[in-house]
Amino acid sequence: GHRGVDSTGETTYKKTTSSALKGAIQLGITHTVGSLSTKPERDVLMQDFYVVESIFFPSEGSNLTPAHHYNDFRFKTYAPVAFRYFRELFGIRPDDYLYSLCSEPLIELSNSGASGSLFYVSSDDEFIIKTVQHKEAEFLQKLLPGYYMNLNQNPRTLLPKFYGLYCVQAGGKNIRIVVMNNLLPRSVKMHLKYDLKGSTYKRRASQKERDKVFPTYKDLDFMQDIPDGLFLDSDMYNALCKTLQRDCLVLQSFKIMDYSLLVAIHNMDLAQREQGAPAGTAHADTRRPAPQKALYSTAMESIQGEARRGGTIETDDQMGGIPARNARGERLLLYIGIIDVLQSYRFVKKLEHSWKALVHDGDTVSVHRPSFYAERFQRFMCNTVFRRIPLKPSPSKKS
Repeated sequence: GHRGVDSTGETTYKKTTSSALKGAIQLGITHTVGSLSTKPERDVLMQDFYVVESIFFPSEGSNLTPAHHYNDFRFKTYAPVAFRYFRELFGIRPDDYLYSLCSEPLIELSNSGASGSLFYVSSDDEFIIKTVQHKEAEFLQKLLPGYYMNLNQNPRTLLPKFYGLYCVQAGGKNIRIVVMNNLLPRSVKMHLKYDLKGSTYKRRASQKERDKVFPTYKDLDFMQDIPDGLFLDSDMYNALCKTLQRDCLVLQSFKIMDYSLLVAIHNMDLAQREQGAPAGTAHADTRRPAPQKALYSTAMESIQGEARRGGTIETDDQMGGIPARNARGERLLLYIGIIDVLQSYRFVKKLEHSWKALVHDGDTVSVHRPSFYAERFQRFMCNTVFRRIPLKPSPSKKS
């Protein structure tokens, strides 16, 4: 809906050019993180979730803000103290956050997905910035206290990691943006990508999607392409399923449905063949990614807290991916995360409408549905998508 292209060919969002929006985001974040650093650290209070700070950026500058060459705009920061706490929990220091987001130009991603949102990635690949609709931003604000409680108990999660919620007011329009963890490092070539819900109804990628350079396939495509699933060693499989189970419980408690698991697959053996490198030679030197700074930010760390401390599992050449194999025995790295957790309110409201017409006691139905969605989602992920590597029988048993 809000995306467009102006006469020069530049992307626009709500009539604001992408370059002006990127500039406003960087000016705004620089100011808000800077002013926050003067406030003392303290525990998060309930009212912190509802605070909205607002600052005006006239183009000629003011005693609080620098001059800039965009149109005047206002920048709002939602729940600054609460989000500072979330960033801290994930090991993101204020100067790292600023440096990642504001020292180099943001990179616009071309494949925006179906939502019509704009996506930017920070130049060091750490953060994704996504435009969200008014309803989604409102929904995220409502979630914050529960999100806080959940992260306190369990920072290792495949749920999106929200680092900031902001709004740029320009030309009479509100452009809301959320800063999140980046699931797919650009330095790693993804060979396949799936958006999985555990539902088979109309869950096949459209022809238009298939024609893209890097299409996102769906559940029916997965079952057709990878009928045997993706094999993980037993500990990894258990850790992953346990994390999914916990995350689904959280989503269920918020009555959220319609979320997906994004699964991107880097095939190490295929990558070696593509590079024509003899097997066994490391290809890390040609495109070594900048090391991830944020804690628990990679797929591997999200499911496995011990990996870092024990040092047995996390090796440098895995670039944060979860090691797996396909039925052919090829070595894979999986990059996964739960996405689209803010979309669901629309879906829920639509369903509630139709049910309440059918069933007088609509509440009982809507309470039951998220649990149904969560169970089906988990069952599909842990039975169809991910499988345990079968243990080899010991020689004595064979004889």
